[in-house]
Amino acid sequence: MNRSILLALSCVSIGACRSEVAEEQSTTQIAAAIDLPTSGQVLSIAYDNSYQTPEQFYIDDRASTPGSYSVYHVKDISVSYELCTDEFNEALLLEAADNASRSVNGELVTTVENSRYFEFVRELSYPDSVGNIPEPTSPGFSRIFKCSYVNRDGADRNLRNGFAGRLNASPLSEDVVKTYAEYMWQFTFFWPAKPKVLSSHSAETEEAFKNTLQLLLLTNQGDARCDLIEVIDWEFSVDKNTGQITKTYRKLYESEAQLIDGSPQECAG
Repeated sequence: MNRSILLALSCVSIGACRSEVAEEQSTTQIAAAIDLPTSGQVLSIAYDNSYQTPEQFYIDDRASTPGSYSVYHVKDISVSYELCTDEFNEALLLEAADNASRSVNGELVTTVENSRYFEFVRELSYPDSVGNIPEPTSPGFSRIFKCSYVNRDGADRNLRNGFAGRLNASPLSEDVVKTYAEYMWQFTFFWPAKPKVLSSHSAETEEAFKNTLQLLLLTNQGDARCDLIEVIDWEFSVDKNTGQITKTYRKLYESEAQLIDGSPQECAG
């Protein structure tokens, strides 16, 4: 609540991976080559607590909310995908039923609507036993997608690869797909890794609009062990004719590192 692989590559260094990555990008028809960061850049960003995403990355409308808050999508009964409707009254009923079923619920304060979703703002009340919420109440922003924007029926939000619904926004474009990919990233869990976005790149082929998020995942592997660093290309491809979204998750390389006297260093081996 507080704001607060895959592919095994045996590269000796980051530079040794470049030719393999370039070949893979060619086969997937990514128009513009995505440069890999240097090992020094990766280490610096991995341990920079102030860095999360690159410049001009999507910023949620609620990011400036002070204190503790939650942003949540109402999901189907299996909790596999986010629900959608184009009717406000239906969205109101779906959100009310979802709120009633949750362990922490609250009073509806107001509603917000834009071209992508309906949002229901509630003042949530937390018991004293919830230690990570310092205030007795906290705003909750519950959303239901508009089907005219995206329909996630049949998708599995826990999967990194494969079918991910249909993007129905019209007209489709690189910018539309970029915004969608960057928006959905903030609702994806990579536990136990700490995720960051190194870059976000758009491309167009004859059949699809694509956006690739280059991710950095930092995982604490326990006492007396170095941290695991992984660099991932996560591609969102949207078919121009059908709007079908397909996700592809590719590990580019991994290494191990640690902080020594506050300075990040690669581990040998």
